[in-house]
Amino acid sequence: MKSPWSRIRQTVCQIAAFALIAASLPVLAQWQWTDSAGKTVFSDRAPPPEVPDKAIRKRPSVASAADPGAGASSPSIMPATSAASAASAGSPPIIRRTDSALAAKAKQAEQADLAQRGAQEARLRQARADNCGRAKSALAHLASGQRVARSNDRGEREVLDDAARALEQQRLQSVVDTECKGP
Repeated sequence: MKSPWSRIRQTVCQIAAFALIAASLPVLAQWQWTDSAGKTVFSDRAPPPEVPDKAIRKRPSVASAADPGAGASSPSIMPATSAASAASAGSPPIIRRTDSALAAKAKQAEQADLAQRGAQEARLRQARADNCGRAKSALAHLASGQRVARSNDRGEREVLDDAARALEQQRLQSVVDTECKGP
């Protein structure tokens, strides 16, 4: 009769063995080729394009193994048996394909970003046009010579004297100069 601790130990050992086996599976997806110096190179990435097909000794045999350095559009690698038949037919052993769904999502995200930027620019142009119109109107009102009153910090009404009118005209002219420029 086994003790509960021996069963737990056995289960832990089985899980560890399974984890080690699972961790070693990516090692199967290795490339092997001979470089120009005659050295054998092992890598998880495809050899550089200048390496001829006859120098490649081993290709990954898993059809779903992908080149990790390829980025968003990762190439699909053919099994070794079909790669050999493709090489004999004269076509390259690696078939590069783009994931159409991923490309469509990227294009859709780019279009949404452009639309958002366009809407933001349109809002900015509209705000500048509004500011320009208000500043021109206020400047024209000040230039008319009429008495102008405004509320101070305490909410009291005060009439602008000549110095305050000149400062306000300068401020409004600078607003007109900055906001009324063309795009």
